Amino acid sequence: MSLQDKYRNLTNLASELKTANLQVREQDNVLYIDGSVNSAEDKDKLWDAYNKLDPDYRSADVVMNIEVNQGISREYTVEKGDSLSKIGKAYGVSWQTIFEANKDIIKNPDLIQVGWKLKIPTE
Repeated sequence: MSLQDKYRNLTNLASELKTANLQVREQDNVLYIDGSVNSAEDKDKLWDAYNKLDPDYRSADVVMNIEVNQGISREYTVEKGDSLSKIGKAYGVSWQTIFEANKDIIKNPDLIQVGWKLKIPTE
C-alpha cells in the first residue's frame, strides 16, 4: 500500500476544505502535503484527521506544511490625509492588523504614502 493510499482520507479532506495550492507528493517513504487553508479550524481538522490515521504520529511518514490564509477583504489605495487608524476605522479592523498584513511595504506604521495599495484583512 502506498502512502497516498494510506492517507487518502487526509488528502481527500484537504481537497474538501478547498486547500489552496494543495500539493501531495511521495518522496523517500514520506508523504509531503503542502498548501494553505482559510482558517486555523481547518488546519486543526487536518491534524485531527492525521492523528486518527496515525495515532500519536508514530509512523513519521507524513510531513504537513499547511498555512492559514489571512483573509483579505479588499485592497485600498492610500489617499492624502490617511493614517492606518483612519483606514482601519473605515473598514472595522485595527491599524495593527493592517500593518501586519502590509509589512512588506510599510516599515513604519506612522509613515504611509499616498498611492500605496494596502491589503485590508478581515479580523
